[in-house]
Parts: sequence; C-alpha cells; structure tokens
Amino acid sequence: MAEVYYVGVDVGTASVRAALVTRAGLLKSTAEEPISIWEPQSDHYVQSSTEIWEKCCTVVMRVTQSVEKSQVRGVGFDATCSLVVLDQSFQPVPVSQDGDKQRNMVMWMDHRAEEQAARITNTGHRVLSRVGGVMSPELQPPKLLWLKENLRESCWNKAAHFFDLPDFLSWKATGSLTRSLCTLVCKWTYCPPDGWDAGFWTSIGLEDLLENNFSKIGSATCSPGSPLGDGLTREAAAELSLEPGTAVGASLIDAHAGGLGVIGADIKGFQLPCEDQPITSRMALICGTSTCHMAISKQPLFVPGVWGPCLSAMVPGMWLNEGGQSATGRLIDHMVKGHAAYTQLQEQARQRCPLSGENIYSYLNTHLSSMAPSGSTVDRLGSSLHVWPDFHGNRSPLADPTLKGSVIGLPLSQTLDDLALLYLATVQALALGTLHILEAMKEAGHDIRILFMCGGLSKNDLFVQIHANATGLPVVLPDQMEAVLIGAAVLGACASQDYSTVQEAMERMAKVGKVVQPDFELQSFYERKYTVFLRLFAHQREYQALMNQR
Repeated sequence: MAEVYYVGVDVGTASVRAALVTRAGLLKSTAEEPISIWEPQSDHYVQSSTEIWEKCCTVVMRVTQSVEKSQVRGVGFDATCSLVVLDQSFQPVPVSQDGDKQRNMVMWMDHRAEEQAARITNTGHRVLSRVGGVMSPELQPPKLLWLKENLRESCWNKAAHFFDLPDFLSWKATGSLTRSLCTLVCKWTYCPPDGWDAGFWTSIGLEDLLENNFSKIGSATCSPGSPLGDGLTREAAAELSLEPGTAVGASLIDAHAGGLGVIGADIKGFQLPCEDQPITSRMALICGTSTCHMAISKQPLFVPGVWGPCLSAMVPGMWLNEGGQSATGRLIDHMVKGHAAYTQLQEQARQRCPLSGENIYSYLNTHLSSMAPSGSTVDRLGSSLHVWPDFHGNRSPLADPTLKGSVIGLPLSQTLDDLALLYLATVQALALGTLHILEAMKEAGHDIRILFMCGGLSKNDLFVQIHANATGLPVVLPDQMEAVLIGAAVLGACASQDYSTVQEAMERMAKVGKVVQPDFELQSFYERKYTVFLRLFAHQREYQALMNQR
C-alpha cells in the first residue's frame, strides 16, 4: 500500500512554509517563500492576502511534486492572527491611508489601535475576563474599531468580510466561511456555547457587525481539524496542484499549531518527573519573532494578564490559556544588529566558516563560552547587566502595551565582548519573562511541571538552556524541529479522518527529540536575577509616576 501524506502550511510573520508529512509525523520535504511586510507609518504593519495565498500555492506545489496527488490525504493551514479585509465580491480592501488595495491585512504586531484597546478595557465588559482583563491592541476588536474610526470611507463602508488570516486561508482552499474556534475564541471574544456577545460589540461602537447574524465576522464555527466544506475546490486544487475534494481541516493560529505539534508527544522513557502526569502539566513555548506560552486545563482558569480561558481553541474539549511576549527573536535581533560591534561580529562569523558563514548566534554562544572563567557557567557573566525586555510593550502577565525596554549596567566600551554580554542579558531577560508568566499561571491554578519548546529560537542551544535554568524546569525539544508544520499537518490528518481525534493524531505524529535539564546550581543566581528583573518593572512605573506629576 502506497504511503499517505498530509500537507501542513504555516504562514509566519515574514515567510510562508509548507511540509509534506507522513502518517507517523516525519517530514518528507519542506519549502519556504518570503512574504512582504510594509510599515506605512510607525507601529502600522500591513501585508497582502493575495501575495500570501500565491506563496502558499508555490510552496505546496514544491513539497508535493515528488508524490502522486492521490497520496495526499489532507491539508492543514496555520497563520499569524492578522486581520484580512475583503469586500462583498471577496476582493481586497485597503487598511492604510495610502489606499493600496493589495495591502489589505493588519498584521498581528500592528499596534495602531492602542487607544481603542484602552477604551475597550475601560468598558469593563464581561468578555474581558477571557483576555486577562485587558484588551490588547494585538486582538481584533480594537483593530476593527480603528478601521471604522479612521478609514470609514475607504475601508469600513466597503468591507463585507473580516477574516483572521488562518480562516482566510481555509476559505480560499474550500470556499467555506466556517471559522475555526481557535481564531474566534482567542482573538475575537467569541465564547462557546453562547457565541457572540451582541452587547459587547454594541458597547464599543461596532453594532454594525451584528447584521445578518454576524456574517461579516463569522456565523458558523467548528473545532480545529474539523473537515471544511467538500475539501479543496476545483479552483484551489488547480492552484495548489492537488486533487479536488482533498480534505482540509479547520485552521489554527501559528503558535497554536506549534503547541499542537509538541505538547501531546509521548514522553515515556525519558525519565521525566511528569511522565505519568496529564497533558495539563505541560506548557508549550512557541518561540520565533515573538513567543507564545500555551497551557491547557480541564476546567476554565482565569489568569490576570493572560489570554483565555478559551474552550477548544487548540485541543478540542480543553481550555487554553495563552501568555506571550510580543518581541523575542525580534528583540534579540534588535539588540545585536543595533550594536556598534555588529559588523565585527559578522566578519568573525564569516572567518570561522568562509564558505557558508557561521550563524551569528552560534558564534556568540561559542564566544560567551570562551569568556566564562574556568569552572564557571556562561549564565554568571550576566551578573551585572540587566535587561527589561518589553521594547514592544508587555503582552503577559502585565498586559501593558505602553511599557518600554531598559538596560542597566552598560559600559562606555562597545567591543565584541560587550555585544556578547548584551545578547546574553537579553536572552536571560526573555527567560525571566517566561518565569513571570509561569508564576501568574501557577497562582491561578495551573500546575506546570515541564516546558515543550519549538520555533526558530528553540534551535538556539543557549536560549533553550537558559530557559531551563531560569525556570528550574526541564525543556523538551521535538524530534522534528519544524513542530509548527507538524501541527498544521495534524489538522489535515484529522480532516481526512485517518485519525479519530486531534489527541490521537498528536500522540502519533508529535515525538520527543531531546530533553534539556536545568542546572540547579544556578537556582540562587536566577532567584536574585529575577528579583532585579521585577524591580526594573517597579522602577519604570515609579519613574512614570514621577514624570507625570504636574
């Protein structure tokens, strides 16, 4: 019998990727294409849904070219939680003042709606309890309100369909307007089984969305992985070079696909303390441009400053809480590439590997090891340099987009050693930010015993080890490093009905690669570093209060 495959498609912040995945969860082939990001003004980030769909078609064709179309049993999509705007004819509608119709997506990291988010928070409406009590500018209601208030003629009055990007992709593939519970519950305030809260939308000035049973934002919903429509339409099948009718699963937000791709893995045989613990003892960290912290529970748990609880948003029948850091990989790049010694770093990395060029972060990790005194760890080099990492605001657990970053302990010199130390202190700050989120979740009733990590930053050994050391928890890395693509493929496998449940598909297709244990000799060091970390936040609030005095 011929091998069967599933296609996972992942639309990240800056690229579209696809993978051809076997029934056992092994990657047979992958492909990637870059996508455009425009910044028409500060804190406004936009993209094109047309370009993204074209790139989806390109990468799917590339990964499936070596197999028969009939061997592909299902397709799953995940994407960033960006806002796509289309008109009555499903054509793009501009989301910026320049009126460019192709730029019809407000990106997830767009913070133009901070003022609208603050106003929504001030309503104190009951739906806010599902988003940690604070409306983030990264969620969809404030973005919709911004469009109505600022682009009424050119955008709002012409818009007939507002999609989260993952739902846009499944609609393009199947023609089905059914939305995934993942997107609507996590980013739009939808709450099953009651559905939309009409009073909420009316209270914030978006009562026009109630028309035709909320048709502009979604009248029908289903759990992730549910089969949509009749599978691929003829048009989509031709564009993707697959067979019409191929099953398509309801989509996921990209971070949630990463969670699906790691959190259900069988950990037996790895001598972990939580081996016999339920899946609720695990937290998934999906680390890339930003980081999402996913924890699930059997009963709803309300965590201040953390999104959720969201029913069936990742694993059907389970409640999801989602913490996050808005800038992680992006912050590390910002700190490293903005340093005066960055050119020297590039040159040193090139000299180390003249043909391919060594990854600058691999070079920095090695350089830090050489800086550490004999018998000491790299971690202790960060004793006198401290970073507060919220350069793009705090998503969790403080839920304050106005917070800024800070660095304490900078010298006058700007050598390669100084750059390496700043990089180390930034990674440590991000790990302590994860600890901050963990503490808030534990206080609300979560019992997290182990971290599962995936995404680009999980390939950085120092980033992983410092997360283990700072939190005191073991970190599990997946066997297949592209866990987000595995998670997307799980959706296609479920839609094909080759697996009866998402949980079954997760267990069969997600596998443990290695386990990174914490260095408990550093426990006291990180307890002190965490105390400094929290004081950096307290001091920032103090300084704001002083300067706000009249």
